[in-house]
Amino acid sequence: MTPVLTQHHSTAHAPRIRDDMTVEVALSLMAGAQVDHLVLCDGDDQSTGLVTLARLSVLRDAPTYTDRVRLRDLPEG
Repeated sequence: MTPVLTQHHSTAHAPRIRDDMTVEVALSLMAGAQVDHLVLCDGDDQSTGLVTLARLSVLRDAPTYTDRVRLRDLPEG
């Protein structure tokens, strides 16, 4: 599945991450970099969109969430 992507944020200073990163690691990276979004890249380092802090926070609060969920496995919607 493909994560919900947003195209309206500026990507000039957003860290680039691979889609095999876990949600927990992505949230930690966002906190450390003090950003609200990350540029999501595939295995070929091609940008596939953005993943937002708001989206990951909602997902993490879901009752079915585990700390092993990878960004590439995020449900659409």
